[in-house]
Amino acid sequence: MDFIKNRFKFYSVAVFTSAIAIISLFVLPLNLWIDMTWGMQAEYTYNGNIDIKDISKIVEETKKDIKFNDKELINTISAYKVAGESKFIVEAWLNKIDNLDTVKLEELKTTFKTNLWKNLITFNSSISLEKYQNIWESFWAYIKQTAYVTLFLTIIFISLYIAWTFRGSIEWFSSFPFAAVTIITLFHDVLAALGFYLITSFIFPEFKVDTFFITAMLTVLGYSVSDTIVIMDRIRTNIRNKLNKKLNFGEIVNSAITDTLRRSLFTSLTVFVTLVAMFLFWPVSIKWFILAMMYGTIFGTYSSIAIAAPLLYDISWKK
Repeated sequence: MDFIKNRFKFYSVAVFTSAIAIISLFVLPLNLWIDMTWGMQAEYTYNGNIDIKDISKIVEETKKDIKFNDKELINTISAYKVAGESKFIVEAWLNKIDNLDTVKLEELKTTFKTNLWKNLITFNSSISLEKYQNIWESFWAYIKQTAYVTLFLTIIFISLYIAWTFRGSIEWFSSFPFAAVTIITLFHDVLAALGFYLITSFIFPEFKVDTFFITAMLTVLGYSVSDTIVIMDRIRTNIRNKLNKKLNFGEIVNSAITDTLRRSLFTSLTVFVTLVAMFLFWPVSIKWFILAMMYGTIFGTYSSIAIAAPLLYDISWKK
């Protein structure tokens, strides 16, 4: 395949996916987990068998009594079993209520915890509270702020490292195009993965945006740039090997993509198959992270092969 000749088709796909992602960011609500909504999480153990539907009913009934100014404090409840263990987890997301100060909020959360414990014990005396997490409002504000800063700085510093690595490697070739391409492709990968994850989480509410999701985005950056560097290094090698020949730069770039195509596809396929296996058989609590990684692997592989090298060809003015 001539990647240079068909590069504008590849660009169109990238622009289309980025546009969908941007629209989803502005249109779809963020389906946040409790660590980003100052909510609560409680982990319980039990003996024998328990129907999680019965637990959900108890939790729903309990939350109706926790009110402030006639408005229910708790917005959404999630109750699910831990695979392979005699445990279940209850998660609660809170409503934004005007004039509710922090002291009263914590008092209501404690009341819910206590009432739920009493109702569960009445239902099954073997149920025991193992772990309780109470997320403060300030934690979400901190995570939100640091997430944007961390992602931005990661992209910038990776790009600066690429510019430093490729500096002076080719006498007449600036390292700026390598850094610029890295910024563009990494931004595309994170944006596309984020947008399509939000769409998935809107359709399937069990997929939340949490701190693990931010970790997944940072992991995507590292994975994507490693594949991009392989292709860029092959371009540099091909230029060095063919400086005494009159070859079009497009031919050199296309040759570099072709030379590394099998390696890129096989590596990505191996990672993707592993992620699918983890998604199907690992605990529910980590599925959000794995799904984000799956999207990142798809878009990262596409950008490394179909966007990075052709974009380098255009940014370098086809020298």
